[in-house]
Amino acid sequence: MSGAAHEHGPNCDCESCGDPRSMDFLDKYLTVWIFGAMGIGISLGYVAPSVTGPIQDLHLVEIGLVLMMYPPLAKVNYGQLPAVFKNVKVLGLSLVQNWLIGPTLMFGLAVIFFSGLVPGLPARPEFFLGLVFIGMARCIAMVLVWNEFAEGSNEYAAGLVAFNSVFQIVTYGVYIWFFALFLPPILGMESLVAGISAFNITPIQVFEAIAIFLGIPFAAGILSRFVGTRAKGVEWYEETFEPTISPLTLLALLFTVIVMFAMQGERIVAQPSDVLLIAVPLTIYFVVMFFVSFGMG
Repeated sequence: MSGAAHEHGPNCDCESCGDPRSMDFLDKYLTVWIFGAMGIGISLGYVAPSVTGPIQDLHLVEIGLVLMMYPPLAKVNYGQLPAVFKNVKVLGLSLVQNWLIGPTLMFGLAVIFFSGLVPGLPARPEFFLGLVFIGMARCIAMVLVWNEFAEGSNEYAAGLVAFNSVFQIVTYGVYIWFFALFLPPILGMESLVAGISAFNITPIQVFEAIAIFLGIPFAAGILSRFVGTRAKGVEWYEETFEPTISPLTLLALLFTVIVMFAMQGERIVAQPSDVLLIAVPLTIYFVVMFFVSFGMG
């Protein structure tokens, strides 16, 4: 049936179509597990706030991020990456979305919610700057993880993440200066950056962060494929090894969510209104970016 022209849908049994009813139990209720992990983390941080120390000392968040990215990057066929980088259309759309639409949208949301220009919404300089800092950074770990769960192309995900990471190293400091220091005074929002003349963010600092969180799982993935395919063959690697390490992504994701929220559990419970206030523009941002990406696709 897959070779004939037909209407694809949830009842189609061809390889091109996916049926949500065929998803395994863990993947099908992923949202439930994530909210559960958030609840566990907040409860842990509130009941035992001292847990923050060991989490920081043992670098548990960093370990979780690296572990969750390892399986998707171990599944990448790195011999196909040159074809990804030759696709000028995809790379161009990625640049437009990540470095024009995304930062501009987040800056606009920061102005609307935290600049004090909108009646009923007081100026919150710390939230304004925090939102700008988030908006100028491109996602790394979660892009690979969600692509893994969605069964997207590992090669395109890895290629685009690497591509945008290079741009982030070069441009992050410039974008922060432009949107956080240069634009606010021009738009009459001097009070938001009063007393701030510069941010100590250098390309080296950004490079170090990307080298750790992306470089380590990238290197581990490349090494795994190189050693595994040569020692056991491609068939064993793709049919035995890859399914074996796949659950690590979900387990590491839930672990990371727990420890991240545990670090902020006490603050979240103490200031729930602030959390909800920040969540509104972030939710709008990701929803808009989803539909922009969907439209581009």
